[in-house]
Formats: sequence, structure tokens, C-alpha cells
Amino acid sequence: MQQPDIRLLPSALGVVCQRIAAHGGRAWLVGGSVRDMMLGLAPKDFDIEVYGLDSAALVTAIQTLGRTETVGRQFGVLKLWSEGLEMDLALPRSERKQGAGHKAFEVQTDPGLDAQTASSRRDFTINAMMLDPLTGELLDLHGGQNDLQNRILRHVSTAFAEDPLRPLRGMQFAARFRLTLDSGTAALCRSLLAEAATLPAARIWEEWRKWAHADAPSFGLQVLRASGWLALYPQLEALIGCEQEEDWHPEGDVWTHTALVLDQSSAIALRYNWNDKQREQLVFASLCHDLGKPSTTFRHENGRIRATGHAEAGIEPSKAFLESIAAPQSLTAHVLSLVAEHLVHLHGNPSPRAVRRLAHRLQPSNIHMWEALVEADASGRPPLPADRPALSWLEEAVKLAVEKTAPEALANGEMLIELGIQPGPAMGEILTTAYQAQLDGEFTDSVGARLWLSQRLGKH
Repeated sequence: MQQPDIRLLPSALGVVCQRIAAHGGRAWLVGGSVRDMMLGLAPKDFDIEVYGLDSAALVTAIQTLGRTETVGRQFGVLKLWSEGLEMDLALPRSERKQGAGHKAFEVQTDPGLDAQTASSRRDFTINAMMLDPLTGELLDLHGGQNDLQNRILRHVSTAFAEDPLRPLRGMQFAARFRLTLDSGTAALCRSLLAEAATLPAARIWEEWRKWAHADAPSFGLQVLRASGWLALYPQLEALIGCEQEEDWHPEGDVWTHTALVLDQSSAIALRYNWNDKQREQLVFASLCHDLGKPSTTFRHENGRIRATGHAEAGIEPSKAFLESIAAPQSLTAHVLSLVAEHLVHLHGNPSPRAVRRLAHRLQPSNIHMWEALVEADASGRPPLPADRPALSWLEEAVKLAVEKTAPEALANGEMLIELGIQPGPAMGEILTTAYQAQLDGEFTDSVGARLWLSQRLGKH
């Protein structure tokens, strides 16, 4: 934890604040930027709250500094692009809830509003700190600095309960900054549970997407549980108390295991420097990989705990969960294939045939992503050491050039036309059979494909 160093702020921001001051106003940097600077992170979003100027005076003050656009007339928000920097400038405002939902607010801007009142509408104390970019003065009216130091996620005021999106925002903040939910805040979150159904699907997904990009997704899961919002996701809630065989899983129940696997998956995605979509595929596959265990777990007559068939059984609950958070269909397709195949390395050796067939079944995902999931799964079982039990499969896939994609079909319709087969159902059936033969290694190039087709059709 450190005090924000205003010398690290973009010069364009300082120019804007100076111009506002010259016109009789005062500009404060607010929100996540201040929090990030205190954590030693580079600020990404530049939200400026302007006191002492009305909307017209603010426009007059900054209009020569760059391109401006009013993006939230109701909220008094002005967007400014200056010297390549995007900034959001807003007047202090008060809000009053008018009905159920995330957007049912009456908003009143007031340039004379005091900072204590204006900042009380913010969600969490760690996001309610204010920094003067010109003097370096830090205004912490709600104990955000102390909460950040102690890694506590705490609401600013009872106004928190006016926005039902905030529990999900808390989930992703906790995951990003390793925060524990304050008990009072947890109670307020529980009071909002009935309004969860009013949230737009896009906003729900956006919070889950941010959660998937966090260093410690497990902290977000704990916030869901503490806040009562886990009840919205019965597929996840069912993991709590679902027993596992201690020899294989000394860490505890499936909930505990899943939390550990999630943090492993985040570290693996970072190690590979994967892009946003790749990270999301791995993290959500990690979250869903054992959703089939609650319905398949039983205690064998010998006393040992088994979850036979849980990989396949996990497909439907994974699909239902991902639909409930409005995940993109493209992501769902990747996750379902990974969930279905996450145990295949336990049931055979990585022969060329087995690896090619796995690459085919995993589509649209791939063996590289699958091996990362297997590693995360195997490494989320402390005190057992981290492990990569499917590494030999990945190595064989690299040799076969199928680690990132399924084998491309070598036989094609053009070859069949040359052999006298016309387009139609019969051609499709032959090509399907040919591809299966290719996966089995019966031919490995186009010459071999032509020969195989010729022999299959009895034309030599």
C-alpha cells in the first residue's frame, strides 16, 4: 500500500484540472483510479468529479482542450479526449431510488454539493476515495484506505442497497484485489437478492467476465457465498458439502477444490500470457469442471467415495449455469467440450490415434487448453504437489501439430468427383468415414487419402 504519486498521472489530466481551477472549480480524481494508485497499479480509467462549476461553465472551461461529448446528460457526465487520453468529467450528484432495478434512479446534479454527501452514493469504501491531481491531497471520508490495507470489502452507506448490481460488482472486486466481504455489507447484499431478477443480462455477464480476469477468482466465490447470492446459482451451491475421496482430494469438498482450481487456472493463463477469450475459456471451464459431481457422487460398499461419470454429467449443469450468467454461446461451446473431456487422460495412453481423436472431440477448444485445465485440476489438491498429468498428451499433440486445432480433413469432395462420386448424401458419408480413418492414422497426407478412397471404392 502506498500514497498516490501525482507525478505518475498523465500530463493531459493535470492540464484539464488546471483549466478547471482557473475557472473557479476544483477537480478530484475519483473511483478506481485512486484505489489502483494506492495499490501501486497504473490507473486505467480517469473519472474526474468537478466541484464549483455548473455544466455550462465546465464545458466553457475545457472545450478548447480536445473533443468533448455529453454521454450521460441525466448524470451530468462529459467525456473529453485530450492528447490521446480519455477522461470522464462529472458534477457531484445525489440519487434517489424510484423503483426496483439497477437503473430506477432520480438523479440531481449539484455543483455545490459537499464531498461527503456526493461520495456517499458510491458502492464500496475502497472506491470512494478522492485525489486532487494538482496538490496530491487525498480525501478519504469513508475509511477506504484502512479497508484497502486490511483487504475488507465494505459498503459506503445504506444507499448501497439501492442498486442490485452491487453484490456482483463486489464479487469481481474481491477476486481482483483479494478482499473479504464485511458482515454488514453481506447483510445488505442479502436484502437485494429479490431484485436480482431485474438486472439486465449484459450487466450480469460483464461482472462475471471481470471476475474471470482476476488473479484470485476464489475470493469472488467466497463473496457470493457470504452474500447469499450463491443461491442464484444452484449448480455452484450444490458443490458445498459434496464429499470427495480423501486420498485423491485431501483439500476437502468439491467447493473447496473448485476454488483452488480457479486460482490455479488464473496463474496458468497468466503464465501463457493468454488473451481475454482464452483466459475466460480456462477459468469458466475450471469453475464448471466438477458440476457433475453432486449428481454422481456415492459411497461405494468398500467405503470409498466415487463420482463415476461426473465429466459427462457435468455438461447439463454447466450449460444451465452459463446461460444464467448470459455467457456468450461461443464460450459455452468451449467450456462444455473441456468439461466433457477433462478426465480422458486417466483412461488411456497418448497414442497418435488417441490424441488425434481427442483433438477432434475437443472442438471448438483444443488440447493446449485442455491440458491447462487438467493441470489446474490436478494442482488444486493441496497438500498434494502441483502436477501436469496430461503433459505427455500435449507433447504428442505438438508432434502431430494438433495441439491448437483438430486435424484438417485430407480427403475431400474433389477427390471423390474424380473417382466418379457425385455430390450428395453418399459423398458426405464417405468423407465422414474417411476422416475417421485419418484420425486412426490410416493415412497422413493427401496422397494417402486418394489411395484410401480409391481402395475403399474398389477403383485402383
